[in-house]
Amino acid sequence: MFTQIITILIFVSIVGCILYGRRLIKKEKIDAVFGNPERAKGGTHWIIVGSSAILLIWLYYSWDIAKGFYPKSANELCQVAKINESLLGLKYQFPIEEREFKSTSVIKIENNNLRKITLEINNSKDLNTQQKSNLINFVNKTSRLIPLLTKDELMEISTKIKLKEMTDELKLLSSNFKKKDYPFETAVEKSERQKAILEEGGWGITTVKSGTGSIENTMEVPLVPATNRGLKFDAAAQELKIISDKFFKLKNHNPQFKNSIKELKDEIKLYRDNLNETEEVASTYAKNILKIARRIEFASIYPPNALNEMQNAIVEFDNLQKDEQGGLRLIDILLFPAGTIVASGPSCSEQGSGRWLPKPSDTFNKFILMSKPSVGYKNIPLLWIDMMDVSKIIGFILPDWIADILPGEYPVHNKDGFVKQNFKGHVLKIVTGDFKLFKIPVPYGHIWDSFMRVFLGLVFGILIGVPLGLFMGLNRFAKGFFDPLIELYRPVPPLAWAPLIISVLGIDNTGKVFLLFMVSLSIMIISARAGASGTQLSKIHAAHSLGASKKQILRYVIFPNSLPEILTGIRVAVGMCWGTLVAAEFLAGTTGIGFVENVAKKYFQYEVIWITIFIMGMLGLLFDVTLRKIIDKTIPWRGKG
Repeated sequence: MFTQIITILIFVSIVGCILYGRRLIKKEKIDAVFGNPERAKGGTHWIIVGSSAILLIWLYYSWDIAKGFYPKSANELCQVAKINESLLGLKYQFPIEEREFKSTSVIKIENNNLRKITLEINNSKDLNTQQKSNLINFVNKTSRLIPLLTKDELMEISTKIKLKEMTDELKLLSSNFKKKDYPFETAVEKSERQKAILEEGGWGITTVKSGTGSIENTMEVPLVPATNRGLKFDAAAQELKIISDKFFKLKNHNPQFKNSIKELKDEIKLYRDNLNETEEVASTYAKNILKIARRIEFASIYPPNALNEMQNAIVEFDNLQKDEQGGLRLIDILLFPAGTIVASGPSCSEQGSGRWLPKPSDTFNKFILMSKPSVGYKNIPLLWIDMMDVSKIIGFILPDWIADILPGEYPVHNKDGFVKQNFKGHVLKIVTGDFKLFKIPVPYGHIWDSFMRVFLGLVFGILIGVPLGLFMGLNRFAKGFFDPLIELYRPVPPLAWAPLIISVLGIDNTGKVFLLFMVSLSIMIISARAGASGTQLSKIHAAHSLGASKKQILRYVIFPNSLPEILTGIRVAVGMCWGTLVAAEFLAGTTGIGFVENVAKKYFQYEVIWITIFIMGMLGLLFDVTLRKIIDKTIPWRGKG
């Protein structure tokens, strides 16, 4: 129901916003020339159209629309897939979906192989005349095996009877399949099936308990037929499988063929046993001839017209089951793009975009589950609040050396085994946070850890990179001294630094923050340097003529003119930091969005992967929107000078 409502709302939103936008365009007086930024300003209605279109595509190609409007369609398609799987082997033997009988194809291939090996034997310089004669004799005997299988008069009566029985079974199946009450389910069978349906659950994410007691979610297509149409296809698939197994067990081996193949095998075995080590070539040819004979033996080769009735029965049932699908075929074509439900052995699965593109409804449910503090991911919540003592924050901020520089010694235990604190000991407790004060709520979790790593790396990069970049843009020595160092490490991908930095600084936050600092530092230096060196000379001369000092010129002329470049650099650095952080958390980490995605990748948890992508996108958008607001407030003149 939720998916249906969302889909309808999306359609209404797209149509309504487009109509509103067109009406607005007609009413607006457009007097701005081409290229004026005012013409490029969007509107909320176009944002809604873009977002809704993306969500609609996601709903469609993840098959969530099919699940929302036809929740039992996957189960029915599963039963249809079972029939297609059972029919596949049979249809492969007949010119139904192939151009010719499988037996015809085998005969053509093996005759061609016999001709090739005959030519190779005759042209071989490693064989003597006697060896060639013996091998050609084996080839001729192998070639004579095929007519023993294709002659109708040599075909055994028992084989014909079995083929007739299978054909009658197919015709009976077609006759029963047309009936509405097929497969004639009893009340007890129906009750058991309904119970199995409830235990199996619906199409989508099924929650199961693993051996370790943790909760896992798997994407499943229900196997037990949930509708009467599905039951009909499931029963027919089971009967077809029995017929198919019978057909492939049946071999057209009449007494003449059995005697000939046995005689050929014995002759080739005796011939190879009598060969010595120097006659390896002859032995190899004999072995290859025997392989051809065995392929002929195991192939389903029949006389040309022996399978005509069975072929007609298969075609009749195939057409019948396609007609019986009715509107399900249309649902499959329209609502299951880029794939369908397929059966493989005892299970059914999604093959196509619905397999790797999780459904929004399932992803949302998974996100709700992971958002619960009691569940989270790997026993850590995505984002929650923990009560932390203020002393821990004080201990983190204050350096330990404050206690070290105080005069006196740290306290030593007395002979009674007690330690009496002195002033220096009390100070050490304060700077290390070893005391109790009061608790305040502090956010924690995977999202918070990633957010803080990016924020700290970005802040440190700005604090050091912007002054250094301005200095390089204004000072000849600074540019000459620092430019080679910056340009040496800037082109190196962050992932190349990651193993070294994490090895030296560890897998905790220090290594990751330092890596992000390196990423943002080079970007901020280049942005600030470009801004400083790009300041208009006329403005600087004007400030000089008005008597401004160097500090005033830097503060009121150069820095404001550098702000657009600096803030643009920050926006670029944010994106680079997020990409680098995920890679760093992939390599080493026990928390963070990258860690969550890395673990989800190993267990093919596509919903979790898409959740992490969405979270990273939203956090990046949060950073970017914040920077846009800062840009609008700090440099309102941009683009208007």
